[in-house]
Amino acid sequence: MSVIGQQIKKYRTAKGITQEQLGNIIGVTTQAVSKWERGGTPDAELLPALSDALSVSIDALYGREEQSLTSTIARQICNAPEEEAYRLAFKICWAIELGLIQDKAMMDDFLSIYIDSDEIVHDKTDYSSKMVRDSGISTARLSPDLHHFFLMLEPKGSIKDQLSDIEELRKVFQLLSDKKLLKIIFYMFSRLNTPIATSLISKSTGLDNDEVDKCMDTLCRHRLAERDIVATENGNINVYTFRHESSIIPLLCFADEIAKDGLKDFLCAFSRTKPLM
Repeated sequence: MSVIGQQIKKYRTAKGITQEQLGNIIGVTTQAVSKWERGGTPDAELLPALSDALSVSIDALYGREEQSLTSTIARQICNAPEEEAYRLAFKICWAIELGLIQDKAMMDDFLSIYIDSDEIVHDKTDYSSKMVRDSGISTARLSPDLHHFFLMLEPKGSIKDQLSDIEELRKVFQLLSDKKLLKIIFYMFSRLNTPIATSLISKSTGLDNDEVDKCMDTLCRHRLAERDIVATENGNINVYTFRHESSIIPLLCFADEIAKDGLKDFLCAFSRTKPLM
């Protein structure tokens, strides 16, 4: 199959129209559309009509737009100053969330008012957006000073098949349900990523040294922290470095969404026809 044939089939299917319907729109037979999708190439003068019928650019019909779009977005973010890069990236994430509405009229309504996510949180309310469809899941949080975005492509198998078994997942939630461990996690994330002695963790959390070392054993086993031993004039002491690149912060953010009573659904779409697991 030619690239253009693959693209025509892809965008026709995404639009939810048959080969016959596409042929009627642009004035060709069903057999012509079928021939293109099996490897043929439409005449050049038909490309504008195809572009309009499928609501894509001519570049997209040749498979070029997706590549150039990725390159353009990546370069735009890369060229932004560091303090602006993440803000720009979230604006793009918000554009993705609006696009996944998959309803042009509704999307246009939102774009006319909420093209910038900052417009949503002017009233200081915590908002969330959720798109749950057969092709994947996306969620966005739009709080006055906390924005985050999650996007998951639907796996070929079950989502459950991609996750660790229930017992291993339970251990993670058990970890975060331990008040002592959670106090240490919050304290360690409030520090720069430098080694911290047991005694300092103890002083800052109110836990005794033995409790701290026991908790840190658990965190080290889960690869959330690393232990080292430092020689001092009073003997060897344990020092710990927290792994700030771990998934704890995203996990805490999502846990907070579940815990909060005041989080309001701003934009929701659930068109899923198969179980989530």
